[in-house]
Amino acid sequence: MGETPLSELRRSSFAVAYRMLGSVADAEDVVQEAFLRWQRAVDSGTRVESPKAYLATVTTRLAIDHFRSARVRRDSYVGTWLAEPVIEEKEAVVRDLEEKDSISMAFLLLLETLSPVERAVFLLREAFDFDYPEIAEIVERSEANCRQIYSRAKRHVDAGRPRFEASSAKRDQLAERFFAACELGDLDALLDTLAADVVFDGDGGGKAAAAVQPVRGPDRVSRILLGLFQKGKLLGTKLRPVQVNGRPGAMVFDSSDRLINVIALDIREDRIQNIRSVVNPEKLGHLGPLSDLARLPTRSNPR
Repeated sequence: MGETPLSELRRSSFAVAYRMLGSVADAEDVVQEAFLRWQRAVDSGTRVESPKAYLATVTTRLAIDHFRSARVRRDSYVGTWLAEPVIEEKEAVVRDLEEKDSISMAFLLLLETLSPVERAVFLLREAFDFDYPEIAEIVERSEANCRQIYSRAKRHVDAGRPRFEASSAKRDQLAERFFAACELGDLDALLDTLAADVVFDGDGGGKAAAAVQPVRGPDRVSRILLGLFQKGKLLGTKLRPVQVNGRPGAMVFDSSDRLINVIALDIREDRIQNIRSVVNPEKLGHLGPLSDLARLPTRSNPR
């Protein structure tokens, strides 16, 4: 068999790093550093029998360290923290991730409740099918300890997963009805798509206008949605349905085709359970030119 193509190695490394960090920019930084270390090892004469295994090890260890520091930063994050979205039509990486379920917004938020090592062990076993001896070497724990960590993490994750999920076709149909109702301002049609305990989350990170606290319940969520879409209509915004982290969603553009925000839908049991809107420009720059419509003014230092 021939050597693993470089592009495939980058994709597999990014897949690990993005799931660990929930950030496109941070994942790219980690992968870049992992490849630099691999190149330095090769240049120094170190024999690397399996580049894939070497890069998986370095990428995971770097991601664990980065995740620890990221957690400290997130403690002071303004409002709700959401993962940076990856868009299927824009990001080739989504098509290369074997399990789309493990990059959904809901799943990545669930992983946030695990410690860095728990997250690494769980992902390496669950999403990438590494065996325990490999995982033990990567995270520098005993094999028995890794089995315990995985078992504990899996119980925790399974407890937070929905019991019933709609099929891909039903999710797409419901998303189409939802966005049509929002654009038409049809309150009854919109309410018919929402779960009784629906939650709307906005991530502006203090950089863009967004709900600082989660908005809960069909009545409040429908009011905020219809208000936002009505304002958008007056400003000439345009909505483009896309797959966001492997789930139905949309990109919203201004009249000059610059991106304002990305909306991700979490659909369970034929109803929309969560609506997540990422407006923070620092999380959208990888998707193209950005609009200033939702951006908050930068505070200047007093003289």
